[in-house]
Amino acid sequence: MTDNPSYKHWQLERDNENIAWLAIDRCAESVNTLNNEVMQELDAILSELETVLPAGLVIYSPKASGFIAGADIREFEQQADREVAKAGIEMAHRVFARLEALPCYSVAAVHGFCLGGGLELALACNYRVALDAESTRIGFPEIQLGIFPGFGGTARSIRLLGGRKALELILSARSLRARAARAVGLMDKVVSEHGSLHWAARKAIVKQRKGHRANRLEQLTSSPGMRQILAKVMTREVAKRARPEHYPAPYTLIELWRRVGSDFEALLKGEADKVSELLMGDTSRHLRRVFRLQEQLKALGKSDETTANWQPHRVHVVGAGVMGGDIAAWCALRGMEVTLQDREAKYIEPALKRAEKLFKKKLRSTAQVSAASSRLIADVDGEGIARADVVIEAIFENLEAKQQLFKDLEEKARPDAVLATNTSAIPLHEIALGLQQPQRLIGLHFFNPVAKMPLVEVVRGEQSNPADIQKGCLFSNRIGKFPLPVNSAPGFLVNRVLAPYMLEAINLLEEGHSMATVDEAAKHFGMPMGPVELVDTVGLDVALSVVKKLAPDRQEAIAKLEALIDEGKLGKKSGEGFYRWKKGKPDIGKASDMVAMDILGDRLIKPLLAECQRCLDDAIVDSADLLDAGVIFGTGFAPFLGGPMHYLEHQQSEVKP
Repeated sequence: MTDNPSYKHWQLERDNENIAWLAIDRCAESVNTLNNEVMQELDAILSELETVLPAGLVIYSPKASGFIAGADIREFEQQADREVAKAGIEMAHRVFARLEALPCYSVAAVHGFCLGGGLELALACNYRVALDAESTRIGFPEIQLGIFPGFGGTARSIRLLGGRKALELILSARSLRARAARAVGLMDKVVSEHGSLHWAARKAIVKQRKGHRANRLEQLTSSPGMRQILAKVMTREVAKRARPEHYPAPYTLIELWRRVGSDFEALLKGEADKVSELLMGDTSRHLRRVFRLQEQLKALGKSDETTANWQPHRVHVVGAGVMGGDIAAWCALRGMEVTLQDREAKYIEPALKRAEKLFKKKLRSTAQVSAASSRLIADVDGEGIARADVVIEAIFENLEAKQQLFKDLEEKARPDAVLATNTSAIPLHEIALGLQQPQRLIGLHFFNPVAKMPLVEVVRGEQSNPADIQKGCLFSNRIGKFPLPVNSAPGFLVNRVLAPYMLEAINLLEEGHSMATVDEAAKHFGMPMGPVELVDTVGLDVALSVVKKLAPDRQEAIAKLEALIDEGKLGKKSGEGFYRWKKGKPDIGKASDMVAMDILGDRLIKPLLAECQRCLDDAIVDSADLLDAGVIFGTGFAPFLGGPMHYLEHQQSEVKP
């Protein structure tokens, strides 16, 4: 092969068949992303290829992380205004148009991340080959950043897949594995071994293989009459999840397609106009902040010098109730060997059945489901304690019971094992009182439902060993959760800020407002679910425990929760709490007072915001950014506002003279 080393982020070689092999390899970065410098170099390379045309072109990545993870969003923050953003989008359009217009056949060879701008580049090639691996992820996540694909991805996906299929893919922000991407039409061939990627790419060039094209029915979805109907349907579906005043991007995309259909040039113009406008809006700015907070949490879960020689593989969970059983199931799903302990096998059996449902929902094949099930073992006698890297207590919220259990666990567990409690409110120093080495105890506080909530509070007690805290963060990261280090105090962070929010909801109920009205007011503000539904979701018993710990003077609220619990109404898990639940959904009904939404929403949110400020003042977390991250990922606090502290700062800056 001949080599041209003159580019910073790309390597171009030609083999003895005159096939050009173009590797994207961002300098000093572990993940490939597209920024202005990368795009300018690609433009120069295309000029070189046009001058001396190869027999074919293969674009690939030598990085372990994958192909291209998207545009470099750090560059978005440097764009001073809409015109600068628009110019960047139009430059990407020109470069990808040159790639698409190359007289030679082009192939994208994809492994790992192929997201956003990376997929847009791949769509500008004639053919796409992907590696069938767990790490391969293909899709358009831009909606999560408050925009939609702007480097030609909207136009090319509509041309390739038809309007309905393309918009469903973009609006869902789903990341597909290789086979699913081929089934949709994004990829043309899937190979099972990494070494076969280049072979398949070369074969496609030699054979001039034809890639996927939208069939007649798919094309018809963009016809004038059909797209008017489909646009209305899509708008209704989006409205169930996001309000236009909170998240304008999905509605903007649907309207663009409704207006211009599959007109390629009109779609490109719409991308440049609308995406640049969205990029400058508050929603996208705040959602990009949330993305940075997410990356900050992920970084906390990386190995450091204290955990370099410690790798979690085995987990033992004590307590097979809803939380314990679901924690065990999630750990098994993520590849851990898990033993689940309770007093008798009959208490473990329901957890195993729930786990089976989770595995079938999340995994692709019966073989994978079987493997996950084999990693989750009922262990009444606690034999797994001695082998576990992480031991998690998830029994009922009783201090004496937890203290006694940890005395036993400390004697049986390995010296280097993490001893963790999933308590939702009890301070760690109280649980650790009877331990020989109280510094070993940390908190790993998961949230319900475990399979959906991405956050784990990693709780530091007064004596907790920093190395064990870091182990807890590393473990959380390994099972696909965001670790948030918090200091031990009643309620930690998330439950502490939720308590006044839920109590204010009970105040509103006592004043005569309907449950539906209270919940609608919270959603009107931007919360993903209302506080009444939230209490039902976490469980009235858990809510009662938190309220007793954090607000023991609120006797009316305590009495209301106790009365419902005495009737067997625990919320979603029992089928009834404040609401009746059917097939996992609450029967909420309609709000009775839509006029007072702003007032009621403010009443609900103000106590939460005030408690957030107190948590920061009390150093429950290390920074305002981490507090924002914890409340967003632990409560669902309106992501489009950027976090509670960010929102407070924004509000205060608006009222300053």
